[in-house]
Amino acid sequence: MIRSASLITCLALLGACDRDETVRKYGAADKIWALTELNGTAFGAETALSFQPNSRISGTGPCNAFNGKMSTPYPWFKVENLAATKRICPELAEETAFFNALSQATLSEVLGRTMILSNPDGLSMVFNAGG
Repeated sequence: MIRSASLITCLALLGACDRDETVRKYGAADKIWALTELNGTAFGAETALSFQPNSRISGTGPCNAFNGKMSTPYPWFKVENLAATKRICPELAEETAFFNALSQATLSEVLGRTMILSNPDGLSMVFNAGG
């Protein structure tokens, strides 16, 4: 009986220790985010960004798949180890702008199906949730 109580207590404590304090926990999980606006201008190329367990991100730019790691608690935002495949396509300039902006974002805000990534230098990325 004591062993059962100890096991239940340990399992309950493990479940309470959700270490993910990133934007994923605060509204960005279980959605696929598409960039619709970059620095006040409509972003016409297709993108997809999702927030995975274990502080990971993944998605697709206009040309390539990517992944990386989140390292800061919400509302802060920082992507580390951003890696992408290396395909060339006609929208490579848009993809470069997307990846550069994603790497420079330092703040996040989730408002329902809208997410804004920004930084104090004026960067603004507006995403809409599609899934």
